[in-house]
Amino acid sequence: MAEPRTLTPDAASLSGAVVVRAEHVEDAETIDRIVLEAFGPGRFAKTAERLREGASIAVGFVACLDSRVVGSVRLWRIRVDETPCLFLGPIAVERSERSEGLGAALVKACIDHTRATDSAGILLVGDAPYFGRFGFARIEGVALPGPVDPARLLWLPIGRDGVSGPVTID
Repeated sequence: MAEPRTLTPDAASLSGAVVVRAEHVEDAETIDRIVLEAFGPGRFAKTAERLREGASIAVGFVACLDSRVVGSVRLWRIRVDETPCLFLGPIAVERSERSEGLGAALVKACIDHTRATDSAGILLVGDAPYFGRFGFARIEGVALPGPVDPARLLWLPIGRDGVSGPVTID
């Protein structure tokens, strides 16, 4: 698994250092609470959640502030056509800690992890203005197993520039 990284957030309001580390089994309840608070029960009806239900977790990361888990993200094993890829999400940060750079730190941990794998890249459903700063861009020709706004389907190439075809769980 990934090594913990200590980050120094730009915001002066944080009293301690943020550590991004691989999630542990004992983090599960806190992660579930943070994700539910961020997205509500409506997330279970979304195509991205349907895909994650059958996929296996490649890795999960948490952001800890003063040893308290305040954010989470996971990467899931998928294939686009026959190409191994990773699917990012959900990414969630405690409401009280948003705008402190924790989401960005979690995304960067996912990118660093993916660079160390044989994955072609990272696929996600999200906001292009937010994820664009990390190099994610809209991708066409990729079909999720359900409806998704094509403008929100984003790709970050790692081992391969582009992919196309149906998305399946790996």
